[in-house]
Amino acid sequence: MEWFFLFIAGLFEAAWAIGLKYTEGFTRLYPSILTVVCMFLSFYFLSQSLKTLPIGTGYAIWTGIGIIGTTILGVLLFNEPMDFARAFCIILIFSGIIGLKIISP
Repeated sequence: MEWFFLFIAGLFEAAWAIGLKYTEGFTRLYPSILTVVCMFLSFYFLSQSLKTLPIGTGYAIWTGIGIIGTTILGVLLFNEPMDFARAFCIILIFSGIIGLKIISP
């Protein structure tokens, strides 16, 4: 269950990172509320996963999922560039996540 919680935490991390763009510096009420809720849920699910997962593994995977999700959403929502070098680096992060999952107890 801890891996599921960690995955959900990572998704909420990507959501609040994207939400920050829509808050316009927390000057827009509804995007700000939604972003703060996503922050809370991200930290909540991360804390649940860390009851049994090692902190270094959990944190690395949480941020990795957030990085990958935020990058993909940035490309889709904000027309950010996705060239070969950027895609390759994202693949490296994904490979690290898979590696940590495989070697974790």
